[in-house]
Amino acid sequence: MPQTAAFSYPFATLQQLAADVLKHAQAKGATACEVDVSEGFGQAVTVRCDEVETIEFNRDKGIGITVYSGQRKGYASTSDFSAQALRDTVEAALNIARFTAEDDCAGLADAELMAKECPELDLYHPWSLSVEDAIATARRCEQAAYAASPLISNSDGATVSTQQAHFVSANSLGFMAGYPTSRHYISCSMIAGEQDAMQRDDWYTTNRNAALLDAAEQVGQIAAERAVARLGARKIKTGEFPVLFEAPLAAGLLGSLVHAASGGALYRKASFLQGALGQQIMPSFVQISERPHIKGGLGSSAFDSDGVVTRDREVVTDGVLQGYFLSAYTARKLGMQTTGNAGGSHNLIIQPGDLDFQGLLARMGRGLLVTELLGHGINYVTGDYSRGAAGFWVENGKIAHPVEEITIAGNLKNMLAGITAVGRDVHIRGTKQTGSILIDRMTVAAG
Repeated sequence: MPQTAAFSYPFATLQQLAADVLKHAQAKGATACEVDVSEGFGQAVTVRCDEVETIEFNRDKGIGITVYSGQRKGYASTSDFSAQALRDTVEAALNIARFTAEDDCAGLADAELMAKECPELDLYHPWSLSVEDAIATARRCEQAAYAASPLISNSDGATVSTQQAHFVSANSLGFMAGYPTSRHYISCSMIAGEQDAMQRDDWYTTNRNAALLDAAEQVGQIAAERAVARLGARKIKTGEFPVLFEAPLAAGLLGSLVHAASGGALYRKASFLQGALGQQIMPSFVQISERPHIKGGLGSSAFDSDGVVTRDREVVTDGVLQGYFLSAYTARKLGMQTTGNAGGSHNLIIQPGDLDFQGLLARMGRGLLVTELLGHGINYVTGDYSRGAAGFWVENGKIAHPVEEITIAGNLKNMLAGITAVGRDVHIRGTKQTGSILIDRMTVAAG
């Protein structure tokens, strides 16, 4: 297990703390127990208008303890790692369990499902970045943005952040595992224009390995170009048109799919995908895979929050929904088997098509390119979707002019079924990977 002097606690200490909690929980009469011990630290520096605006340092640690007394569950947490605090927290969780109702589905995942090995997934790349170097990097980013266009009039700042953490998860079935992780990013937000004609946009790059981040100058330039491109935005007439979700926003559509296909929404009967397993929900060319063990992946994990081993699987094949996203608890509620998704999805990837971004615009012909979404107007029970948006109007396969103060509306079930193309312009920024997504039609209305 990699070690670094930057952590206050060696990995072996986290393991011992977890073991101490499990031992005390058993001694106090808990029928089962699970514990998560974690420590993390990092820094973030923001420069605005060439001046240092903020320098932030964070260092956190915590222990979360879940105990079971038969079918009753209690949870408590602490940031105090002393022996007395651990004992007090275990007893607090047991006291809570005494007052909770019995739940037939409560309890640890089955022992045979637990991860037995923890493969090296290349998730830890510490970035030895001094505050001075972080400031210099942020300044280069912002200066590149100013240099990109004379129409850039102001800055919302450039930020350089580096974070490291390590953790141990364990339970009373003998499971104990954990590893260190890192994540770094460079972001920039710029303002173009003057007075009532100002527009703002941003860009960022993120990776577990700082060596794989885009250059700070490139981030700044893209942020500036995006802000300038929005100048002169207009409203458009209400109608039904094809809509192209730019790749960073298209990942949100995958997020909506995950939410609707998650056990929590399903067992509560609060999802438009209720009973959709094995049914065609997307066009036959759509393939969506989950790949938890990608080296260096932002969503990679050897096991889920229940300690259940993660595995490659196909979520959508030829447009047919093959699997839900289930934890041990939600699987029991549905009478199914956990999918190793306690805590969410792991590197969900939609197979890219042949078209690049310009090819998608040409395919759309006339319609709306969405580059920003506002609000959270999604009803997962019905699938109704309505959000504020901004972007660009497209004519004859070319961007004609920017648009703002509009609303796009539809139904997620129809939107998923109405996907006509997935681009190959993939931007990997999180646990969901997709190119831009073209939907056949949505209602576009002036705001």
